[in-house]
Amino acid sequence: MKLLKNLLKSPMFVIGTSLFSLVLFAAFIVPWFYDITTLQRVGDSYGAPTAQYLLGLDHLGRDYIVLLLRGLRSSLYVGLLAGVIATVLGTLIGLIAGFKGGIVDDVLSALTNLFVVIPQLVLLILISASIGDTGRSLTLIAVIIGLTGWTWSARSVRAQSSAIKSKDHISLARLNGDGGLRILLIHILPYLFSYVFMVFIILISAGILSESAISMIGLGPVDTQSLGTILNDAKNNGALSDGYWWAFLPATGIIISIALSLYLINTSMDGVFNPRMRK
Repeated sequence: MKLLKNLLKSPMFVIGTSLFSLVLFAAFIVPWFYDITTLQRVGDSYGAPTAQYLLGLDHLGRDYIVLLLRGLRSSLYVGLLAGVIATVLGTLIGLIAGFKGGIVDDVLSALTNLFVVIPQLVLLILISASIGDTGRSLTLIAVIIGLTGWTWSARSVRAQSSAIKSKDHISLARLNGDGGLRILLIHILPYLFSYVFMVFIILISAGILSESAISMIGLGPVDTQSLGTILNDAKNNGALSDGYWWAFLPATGIIISIALSLYLINTSMDGVFNPRMRK
């Protein structure tokens, strides 16, 4: 409760959580009152916004509100799944490398640095292009993003784990006969929960941005709509050159809102959990 009170004192946390709550409200509450189960032609190509269709129609004459709500759900799913995979994988590698040290640390650090050297976006493009249009599902894209986006969390957790293993309570646990796995799970990981959660928040945002980037260039999922595929359709069908702003500005605004809200939440949490930031 004390931590929550401190977070609520931060304007960035209040703004970030409010903005992200609006995103979640649009994704999961609005569909109770607005049918998004059917996606069919209801008017002319790129029909302008009207009282009936507030955000206009796409190049196939479909309601953009339906497209955006479906795309928002898909993008949140990708971000959550990719964030979970990257956080779990990076945390495990970082914990083991920092705690074990020696040859184990050298090998895992070399593996991490190898992935750091190769930009994630390049890996995503190469892997997505090699899969082909018929195999790129939403879940597969999320898994690929998660498996290529764990390096930052691994390096950060490794540094924290390496510092904590020299604490007195770790030495006492060793004297009491606790094994390495128990020390990792009971005596080190709990100290990193707040830090890992902040990493998880950033990785959700990174997952959504990564999916949007590769989908916009035509290498995203082919089995559903996402915010990235909406932008790709707008690019491929002349919306940008012809000035049909409703075809790309709402999707772009939602992506920016998600990234901004999660950044504000992470920054405000860092100010509460990090003693050096509090000073």
